Amino acid sequence: MPFQIQRKNTRQVSVGGVKVGGMSPVSVQSMTNTFTSDIKATVAQIKRLEQAGCEIVRVAVPDKESAAAISSIKKRISIPLIADIHFDYQLAVASAEAGADGLRLNPGNIGGTKKIQKVVDCAKKYNIPIRIGVNAGSLEKDLLKKYNGATPGAMVESAIRNIEILRSLDFHEIKISIKASDVFRTVQAYRLLSQKTDFPLHVGVTEAGALFPGLVKSSLGIGMLLAEGIGDTIRVSLTRDPVEEIRAGYEILKALEIRKRGPEIISCPTCGRCNINLFEIVERVEKELLLSTSSIKIAVMGCVVNGPGEAKEADIGVAGGNGTGILFKKGRVVKKFPQQMLVDVLLEEVAKASERIK
Repeated sequence: MPFQIQRKNTRQVSVGGVKVGGMSPVSVQSMTNTFTSDIKATVAQIKRLEQAGCEIVRVAVPDKESAAAISSIKKRISIPLIADIHFDYQLAVASAEAGADGLRLNPGNIGGTKKIQKVVDCAKKYNIPIRIGVNAGSLEKDLLKKYNGATPGAMVESAIRNIEILRSLDFHEIKISIKASDVFRTVQAYRLLSQKTDFPLHVGVTEAGALFPGLVKSSLGIGMLLAEGIGDTIRVSLTRDPVEEIRAGYEILKALEIRKRGPEIISCPTCGRCNINLFEIVERVEKELLLSTSSIKIAVMGCVVNGPGEAKEADIGVAGGNGTGILFKKGRVVKKFPQQMLVDVLLEEVAKASERIK
């Protein structure tokens, strides 16, 4: 019997037109790395993120120019936009007034109650949620002293403290993130927090690093939590083009069979029986299908003898060797052709299958 993930049913909030929590689909987010005040560059990057499947995008708001730019950016994009605020409550207010669909901040470092009240009043006026963003690297000094460091317990107490600040002001459109740069603290903190609140959780491992360490840390941390039913929206943090974050996020969801977007490509790791350049072929196939939304399973194998059997669960597959290429479906060979046509034949069959799925 297949493994079934039992998701925790959290409260639901709306980020623009995207529902988060309440058993709605786990959404995939990213954050721009352009200067937000550079409207042209920021819009161009968000357009690329939209094509890749990004469902919510966050922009940094370090100054008034960035807050003001949100109005123009919003007119040119199709997905909800969240303003990322640190310390200055006036930037949060300005971002909301400019049309942001949500705010990400830490109420504890915004200032006193009067300043937080102004942010809350503005969020209520424009009917937008606030994400409380707790990071291990910026916890309150008294909690660091109490817990002797940025432990999962300290992170959770910080989150609960900030939740209570907003709830005391009769604000409940809240989602929470509670991240560290290492897997175990992140996972344990989310586990503890999930037991203490039913607000929706934005899951990720912060500052995960460049491509390979970032993918490994994020896959482990986000994957373990999602497998336990924890998490309503995710971001894979990579020191890379943010489009890569979206691709990685969907790969995690596909691997856990939570959501499917785009083909699942399986390929053999190669061995001494492989006599074609499988690495190059797979890279070409991945590049060509990068923006495809068709959820079919594709196999690219390096052995015409064992390939179809090893990839018999694939909807469509190709394999090559000794100048001959084969096309197979569900493990059954249906066509032979010259080896140099491997990619062309596969892409043609994928296009046909995608049309049938529509």
